[in-house]
Amino acid sequence: MGQQASPPVRTAGLGRAVGPVPDSVCGVVLLLPEGDEVSARRPPLVGATAFVRSLGRRFARTGRAEGLAVHTVRYRYRGWNGSEARLAVDAEWAADEVVRRYGDVPVCLVGVGMGGRAALRAGGHHAVNSVVALAPWLPEEDVAAPPEPVKQLVGRRVLIVHGTNDARSDPELSFRLAARAKKVNREVCRFEVHSDGHRLHGYRDEVVCLADDFVRGALFGHPVARPVEDALAAPPPIGLRMPLAAGFGSSLRR
Repeated sequence: MGQQASPPVRTAGLGRAVGPVPDSVCGVVLLLPEGDEVSARRPPLVGATAFVRSLGRRFARTGRAEGLAVHTVRYRYRGWNGSEARLAVDAEWAADEVVRRYGDVPVCLVGVGMGGRAALRAGGHHAVNSVVALAPWLPEEDVAAPPEPVKQLVGRRVLIVHGTNDARSDPELSFRLAARAKKVNREVCRFEVHSDGHRLHGYRDEVVCLADDFVRGALFGHPVARPVEDALAAPPPIGLRMPLAAGFGSSLRR
């Protein structure tokens, strides 16, 4: 009887760049899509949601002239899977791949849902200078388990955005994480999208504009919009419960 073949080893990957790759890449956004808490299944071939795709198109369009490349990370598994933290491991692999492909350029991790948790966890990678976590899924606090780490975020600029009516990812958990992170890193801010849910449909344009403003400020040193500047400067809890105003982005002052 022949020996049974071993299953192929799964590998993470970088999706094709969103739009043309600049001749000279000066910064990279890595998009980290949603995932599940526990799953050994492969992510769908089209892993990026419409939200992630709209973020990617916006970043690529506004950042192309300054050398921004945008890629979506293809996970090996759909699940975080406990202590394996697979999505965060794949995010770190992707940051390594950026360094191999583009050299020593700053990287911003932009994650949605479970991808937001991955972005926060992988934020300590040496190439990462900033993190955006949109409606991040975070575990319930458990006295028997260590809390989500935040020390890896020291030296990074961090933006968290959460809908106050999110029934899938508890917004109070992201506030508590932001409060702990703010104690070790002043460059942390968090915006609340009032009455919006997990997918942030109600204020999608404002959230995309906010993320874009933050990313270009972090990667290329642009002055950020006044609400972002105020949120970064304000002490807790003010700068961690900053309301995202309707119409944000329609008249940005840079």
